[in-house]
Amino acid sequence: MGEGRPDVAVVVVNYNAGEHLLRCLASVFASAGDATLEVFVVDNASGDGSARRAADLHPEVRLIENPDNGGFSAAVNQGIRWSRAPFVFLLNPDAEVTTGTLGALAKLAAERPRIGAIGPLIRNPDASVYLSGRKFPTMGEAVGHAFLGPFRPDNRFSRAYAMADWDRSTERQVDWVSMACMLLRRTALDDVGLLDERFFLYGEELDLCTRLRDGGWKVLFTPEVEIVHEGGVSTGRSRRMHLIHSRSIYEYYAKHRAPGWRRVLLPVARVGLRLRGELAAWRERP
Repeated sequence: MGEGRPDVAVVVVNYNAGEHLLRCLASVFASAGDATLEVFVVDNASGDGSARRAADLHPEVRLIENPDNGGFSAAVNQGIRWSRAPFVFLLNPDAEVTTGTLGALAKLAAERPRIGAIGPLIRNPDASVYLSGRKFPTMGEAVGHAFLGPFRPDNRFSRAYAMADWDRSTERQVDWVSMACMLLRRTALDDVGLLDERFFLYGEELDLCTRLRDGGWKVLFTPEVEIVHEGGVSTGRSRRMHLIHSRSIYEYYAKHRAPGWRRVLLPVARVGLRLRGELAAWRERP
């Protein structure tokens, strides 16, 4: 495609992903298409040796090893800063590209200069469709989803927020897409900034897509590329993860949805979201 520098930079943040990381990287190289790639694995102090095994198997991969786990957002930013390509493809280490090519995805982005981010179709391991490509929820939808979602996933608030009536077989502009797999335009990142590192884990894609949309960039969902995402390999579903998730949602609310007088509601939101995290963790106890 291009000359002089790679077409697409692939950034994979690894934390104890084991053999999943090897399959992830194999799928990346197999799906390059006509794009030239630079591939980075940013390892957040894994203890399973997975990053080293991946680097040995794929010597073309640039391995960045962190002495401690500074969070997902910080590691993504490291990879982006080291890269040179005009497009950055973020992929979780427990995900694999199964349909389409990165070259085709970059071509789609190149043809639409105001697209800041593209999310592909994501399938769960059972082949069902994960509902990436969502809208920004209203306050009522956000509250209903937060407290009913962990217990009744098919409630009307969650369905409206996730646009559940859309089967994801068609391309559509959306408010935000999952960062389990996302293509980003470097010039858009230059405009709005990299990931906000206050989001240690979870919520970072919602924040970034909000900033992109506020900056006049568009977010696109496309089924042209598909991935399969295992989910939870690095994080699990511990009480700590539920509380981190709730904290991230609070950070997003405080940053983007609490202007003016609404800031008086922040203590209520903090307590409510902490309760939501505790309830979700309690529900999943063995």
